[in-house]
Amino acid sequence: MLNFTLFKRELRANYVVFLIFVGVLALYESMIVMMFDPQLGEMLDQFAKVMPQIMAAFGMVSVGSTLIEFVSSYLYGFLLLMFPMIFEIIVANRLVSRYVDRGSMACLLATPNKRSKIILTQATFMFLSLLSLIIISTAMTIAFSEMMFPSALDIPKFLVLNVNLLGLHFAISGICFFGSAVANSSKLSYSIGAGIPIAFYLIQMLANMGGKLEDLKYATIFSLFDPASILKEPGNLMPLFILCAIGIILYSSGILIFNKKDLSL
Repeated sequence: MLNFTLFKRELRANYVVFLIFVGVLALYESMIVMMFDPQLGEMLDQFAKVMPQIMAAFGMVSVGSTLIEFVSSYLYGFLLLMFPMIFEIIVANRLVSRYVDRGSMACLLATPNKRSKIILTQATFMFLSLLSLIIISTAMTIAFSEMMFPSALDIPKFLVLNVNLLGLHFAISGICFFGSAVANSSKLSYSIGAGIPIAFYLIQMLANMGGKLEDLKYATIFSLFDPASILKEPGNLMPLFILCAIGIILYSSGILIFNKKDLSL
């Protein structure tokens, strides 16, 4: 069972942050869709040939000739990886470790609510916030595409791409939530919840540059989300299952550790 009073409090405390990220994503998604032009794609491909390592680092190896290929290259190589990740880092820290850091957790635990009920409420809020962000982001891109280029977007494949994106961010949010749940200070929470995902992304950028660095892809979860491979083989669900398993393990571990740890309130 959840504490709906606490859940509503988190809605009031975090809706402004949520709306800011929705607004930023709407701005960039509309701009990227507006930029779609097969001729422009040829120009950008030429640029990629001149500076291949820089473009590859941000996952922009090939622009593609279709709208979904263009969008997957420019939105899913950087923007839809970083912005939701930043959102997850901020919200996860607010949900648990900041309460402990400020001494507010003592007030929550003084209410007739078990520790397990509080942490489960916060975990549920984290996941539903992420789910809402991805759903709204997906709907906005489809809406922009249909307004500017009717029927040009392969919507079924696009939905599969975003389900995989949700799996990736579920795993990342699991890292953030785990860090917040096990830490007794915001500093340590950010060290885990922000440090690990950012390190993973930097490693992925190096791996994308190829050569001797390519094997680094095995050291990061970002390699489990490859938009080009997903569009070619939408039925390959193994990477998605692995990401979901990582997320479940991290959320569950965070909840279990929080329930047993000494909060030193």
